[in-house]
Amino acid sequence: MTNIAASPSTVTTVRNALVIGAGSGVGRATADALTAAGAHVLATGHERDATDPAQVAALLAEADPDLVVVAAGVRPRMAPVEEQSWESFSAPWNVDVKIAFEVGRAALARPLRPDSTVVIVSSGAALGGSPLSGGYAGAKRMQMFLADYLQYAADARDLGIRFVALVPRQLLVGTVIGEAAAAAYGALNGRSAEAHLKEHYPVPLDPAGVARAIVSIATHEELRQKTTLAVTGKGLEAI
Repeated sequence: MTNIAASPSTVTTVRNALVIGAGSGVGRATADALTAAGAHVLATGHERDATDPAQVAALLAEADPDLVVVAAGVRPRMAPVEEQSWESFSAPWNVDVKIAFEVGRAALARPLRPDSTVVIVSSGAALGGSPLSGGYAGAKRMQMFLADYLQYAADARDLGIRFVALVPRQLLVGTVIGEAAAAAYGALNGRSAEAHLKEHYPVPLDPAGVARAIVSIATHEELRQKTTLAVTGKGLEAI
């Protein structure tokens, strides 16, 4: 992997942004970072159902964005596979994947303006698996595939829209999902969540760090050819 956080770059400006999943965590931090950077941000949480194609189309019409961030998702049940029900196992597919699918499909159908960017926040679980979170890892991997599929469709129509899957490669501190996962995996080895995070991720990554990566993706020209990028506590990385 190559760290690209410090690369020289040409910077563009985000004017209008739509952040889906801005009620907490990465979504909220991203909405705050974009607002601080001068963008007009439409931030949505649970009050809008982003699995509903009609509501997604309405959000795009209202925001008229040049940046869309998909940070919404369900909290996976932390339990071994034999303790999962099909409903709990498949929940990330029915929420996380469906939101990414509906947003991507709507971005193509509208379509967004040329040079617009859609960032789908995936997870490091998509790369290494996560045996205690049901179908979460597979769902997050599907989001990565979706970014490629959507980019292929956009390029075939010469739309000039960019789709990127961003993969936080470590558990996020200060988030419900990250702390629940740290507690579950730490317990396997008789450690606290804090001890697990410190052992595996000595340089922590929090929602603000992911938000900075998203702003960089949206504004730095040298990243325009990437459909998958990772972020750690040290910054953006190519996969």
